[in-house]
Amino acid sequence: MKASTAIGIGVAFAGLAAGALMEGASPTAFLNIPALLIVLGGTFGATFAGTTIEKIKLVPTLYKKAMSGEKPDLGAQLQLLVGFAERARREGLLALDEEVAELEDDFTRKGLQLVVDGTDPELVREILDNEIDGMGARHHAAVSPFEKAGGFAPTMGIIGTVMGLVHVLENLNAPATLGPAISGAFIATLYGVGSANVVFLPTANKLKAMSAEEIELRAMTLEGILSIQAGDNPRVVADKLLSFIPPAERNGDGAAADEAEGLAAVEPELAVA
Repeated sequence: MKASTAIGIGVAFAGLAAGALMEGASPTAFLNIPALLIVLGGTFGATFAGTTIEKIKLVPTLYKKAMSGEKPDLGAQLQLLVGFAERARREGLLALDEEVAELEDDFTRKGLQLVVDGTDPELVREILDNEIDGMGARHHAAVSPFEKAGGFAPTMGIIGTVMGLVHVLENLNAPATLGPAISGAFIATLYGVGSANVVFLPTANKLKAMSAEEIELRAMTLEGILSIQAGDNPRVVADKLLSFIPPAERNGDGAAADEAEGLAAVEPELAVA
């Protein structure tokens, strides 16, 4: 589901709010602006101190991506690569040149262009493996601010609580205010633990999962490109790439393989290695 992260965070907040209301708590009891400033301001500052301004600038975009990012379509990529395999078997690798230039995906375009240019297969693999490794490193660096925030927020909440309790101890001569003051002090801990476990860490985990899915897509693309370069039968290419797709998600993807097999039978030149 495209909006699973947003829905999950919403459900978490709704569950916490519903539980508090069922216990008889007032919603206004959980509103404490000073505690919010201590936790969010402290967390932001500590996270900023441990990373770079470039990564901080990416945070809003990454939040949006985590909330609405779509899962890579492995089936569509399989069909695309099988289509290239079919044409390469019929007309040769050079026939792919025009189509390659129109591809939107940089990774696929780069790999197929290397093949069309006659690059050695081992060098193609090395270049594309380096692209995948570089992307993984960039994704890991982009996720780090969320993980750092998830670690700092609970500590900032404790700091806020300690600060609140110091204020309470300074006013022991006013017993009537002790209850609300102690309650307000612990709100900071609630904010810190809540923001870490409901917002920061789930967002980091979603971004990691999205990165893993994109790496899987690129790994599948790499195998497809190398199969095309090797002149494999389109049916073989499809069978290789199907292994990257979970069985439950292969709806209709076998049709690409069946179509490729039919073409191989109808057009004799496709059977030439």
